[in-house]
Amino acid sequence: MACRRGALIVLEGVDRAERSTEIGKLLSSYLEKKSELEDHSVHLLFSANRWEQVPLIKEKLRQGVTLVVDRYAFSGVAFTSAKENFSLDWCKQPDVGLPKPDLILFLQLQLADASTRGEFGRERYEEKTFQERVLGSFQQLMRDSTLNWKVVDASKSIEAVHEEICSLSEAAILGAARRPLGELWL
Repeated sequence: MACRRGALIVLEGVDRAERSTEIGKLLSSYLEKKSELEDHSVHLLFSANRWEQVPLIKEKLRQGVTLVVDRYAFSGVAFTSAKENFSLDWCKQPDVGLPKPDLILFLQLQLADASTRGEFGRERYEEKTFQERVLGSFQQLMRDSTLNWKVVDASKSIEAVHEEICSLSEAAILGAARRPLGELWL
């Protein structure tokens, strides 16, 4: 009997990347304000950081493993498009063809609440006006009806948020087992 594939579940929200790879270490330095990089190159590095994980992502999904990813292409697009002179379409291009998530959970939290959480403001993009523009970009991305976006109220108790994420994830896992893995924005 063929193994059913695992689901790709993504957690997104307005406020961090796989930072253990070589590209990830460079990005971490940039986000922690320890180095400067040109905005176009930063965007492309974030995309490269995702692409370097694609072989492992596909292998695990084929093995029936469900992956829960904290941040994906949508964060990259939302954050870069919130900058001056960057369009949403340009920002999406480097990630066209990535494995398409079966579920994207947007953890929604009011900016006033987010700013009270541990260490907010220490990283490069954690500033109120910029975060509001990022939220606007996420809202545009969520209009894409070809993607399975679900909004979770992250101001609820940890238990309530956990329960909602589990329920939505279980449904996505069951659905993914019967569908081939898609490609993002194709």
